[in-house]
Amino acid sequence: MRILLIHPNYHSGGAEIAGNWPPAWAAYLAGSLKAAGFSDVLFIDAMTNDLSDEAIAEILARESPDVVGVTAITPSIYKAERLLQLAKRQHPQAVTLLGGVHATFMYQQVLTEAPWIDAIVRGEGEDILIDVIRAIDEGRWPKDRRDIKGIAYIDTGSARIVATEAAPTIKDVDSITPDWGILEWEKYNYIPLNRRVAIPNMARGCPFTCSFCSQWKFWRDYRIRDPKKVVDEIQTLFERYDVRFFILADEEPTINRKKFIQFCQELIDRGLPDKVQWGINTRVTDILRDEELLLFYRKAGLIHVSLGTEAAAQLQLDRFNKETKVADNKRAIQLLREAGIVVEAQFIVGLENETAETLEETYQMAVDWKPDLANWSMYTPWPFSNLFQEIRKKVEIFDFEKYNFVTPIIRPEAMDRGELLDRVMSNYRRFYIKKALFSYPWSGTGQRRRYLLGCLWAFLKAGFERKFYNLGKVGYWGPQTKKSVDFHFDGGRTMDAVNMTDWEANADRSRKSSTASQAMAIKACGGGTEQMVDDGVDAVR
Repeated sequence: MRILLIHPNYHSGGAEIAGNWPPAWAAYLAGSLKAAGFSDVLFIDAMTNDLSDEAIAEILARESPDVVGVTAITPSIYKAERLLQLAKRQHPQAVTLLGGVHATFMYQQVLTEAPWIDAIVRGEGEDILIDVIRAIDEGRWPKDRRDIKGIAYIDTGSARIVATEAAPTIKDVDSITPDWGILEWEKYNYIPLNRRVAIPNMARGCPFTCSFCSQWKFWRDYRIRDPKKVVDEIQTLFERYDVRFFILADEEPTINRKKFIQFCQELIDRGLPDKVQWGINTRVTDILRDEELLLFYRKAGLIHVSLGTEAAAQLQLDRFNKETKVADNKRAIQLLREAGIVVEAQFIVGLENETAETLEETYQMAVDWKPDLANWSMYTPWPFSNLFQEIRKKVEIFDFEKYNFVTPIIRPEAMDRGELLDRVMSNYRRFYIKKALFSYPWSGTGQRRRYLLGCLWAFLKAGFERKFYNLGKVGYWGPQTKKSVDFHFDGGRTMDAVNMTDWEANADRSRKSSTASQAMAIKACGGGTEQMVDDGVDAVR
């Protein structure tokens, strides 16, 4: 049986300006399939290779797959639907499968829009996909598909959409062995360092419940890997594929302090920091908690930390379930810089109460806090998040292709979307001009300086190519064009109800059962004061 996995060709001018990112999902699924005895697995990265529909159709014709599997986050959902339509046209007998966070929660709308999809894999896909492939291989598909947990499909007899019982999560995440060899490693380059890049993970899920996030809902419970197994994977990536930079895919890998310290120590013990550098996203409170450990983290090769400071005023911080004080943000950034770690401040903008004053405030914060890098992301209301339910009436755009952190989905009451984009670009221009002239060239002579100059080059390259923030596509060339910007929204798109009655996450159950006094303990990435219970921390050697 030939199984073809495809990563959709979706571009938005966001994180991709730093390079081409390897789709780890394909490696994890391919590894699980091969371990189960299904070895004829091919992978096509349509995004990195920028493949047209015609090129993909040629590949489909040449490879004649029995199963075609595609993943999709919210902005790539239409591309994914189109890929599976192409597959079904080329090979009507092939089984077409779709996975990912968007389809997991929006399966009713997706199957209505794209009835050529034979099944949606809901949640983490390794075990579910194997169950589906076995059913196909043994001739039990589609007859026995109702017995497979964790899928949704259109019943051929009644034409009704059926969602089977949710599959259990994979408790032993160390049992998953990715097949990294399925990826074209020569194409995954991190521009700031001009090195091959990987995105391994240390854990799945999150014990906390961001109101604007969906990851904790998708993974349902928090499971962390053995740090030694994670380092085994990183060592393999370096030795076999020459990967010299990685970013941990976890939302907050420092949540489990003990495991994170063990991970860093294992890197040091194996001599990897001399060969491999890495970055993470984490919370301000974790940096303040670990003040005495930051030099140790740097010794382990950590060079880039992205902090979720995210909002301009305390009002907005509260809106995102955050109680991080402005002074804490400044202090955390200072501590990271003193430890020789490049620090990036993340700001969320574009809520309905955004004003020229709050946008200017984020710029002034960036100047005052002195992060090395700053990023202003448009608020993207994931349709399956808690916050979306609160602001549903304020959302006018349901063209999910634009839910990409660079397109203003919500129109602020005080300005139109073109002015919002213009003011965000003004923040970027002023911040990075100052950094380019007065900071980066004078930031020493070591790795940190080279890294910052590499980041500057990535920004300049994306700006020159008009790829940054999709500026070329929307027609923004400066303040003089803010009135003529066209975001190309598809006004015909609508949104169906989200059905999650069978998909209640463990973290959500805990949150709902908490008392009012306990509710303050449930915060989000980049904010909050809660910590996991630490059952003892190994000594740092």
